[in-house]
Amino acid sequence: MTRTWQAVAAALVGLALAFLSTAPAAAHTGKLKLTVAGDGADGVTVQAVYADGHRLDKVVRLTLTATGPDGRRVGPVQLEPAAEGQGFYASGPILSPGRWQVTVSAPAPHRGEASAEVEARGAQSPPPAPAPVAPVAPAAGTRDPAGDGGTGWWPLALAGLGLAVLAAVAVPLVRRRRA
Repeated sequence: MTRTWQAVAAALVGLALAFLSTAPAAAHTGKLKLTVAGDGADGVTVQAVYADGHRLDKVVRLTLTATGPDGRRVGPVQLEPAAEGQGFYASGPILSPGRWQVTVSAPAPHRGEASAEVEARGAQSPPPAPAPVAPVAPAAGTRDPAGDGGTGWWPLALAGLGLAVLAAVAVPLVRRRRA
């Protein structure tokens, strides 16, 4: 009878493990929460998470459409996963400078849609390099603390060490002669 109970217990544990391993997948069959933002230049970034707040664990097909100044339109464009991590998507440079109304949507089975206003900026050139500064020689009669060639205090330290050794040897010798 104990073997029968062991078999029943093993079967129940197996069923429980099978149920628990499919439970997280079942929890993520609903909608996606999408966060749309500009990338600081002329593109769009999107962060996608499940509606319950868990990180996205698979690649999802996201589609972007945008309407800009003067009625210009972009899209639909499929977004590619970005290098920032799981659930991050980027469009690359697709917008011209100006304010754009961007909408990103995800198809079934993970439906989701989000819109945001994005400020696209044109490519910026780096700031000009500062002009090189010529070294200035110290004025006549002044001492340059960094211009001593790295030998400023070493000779003095060695001389002090030599005097200390001489005193340590000479004092006992003088005391012996007097005694």
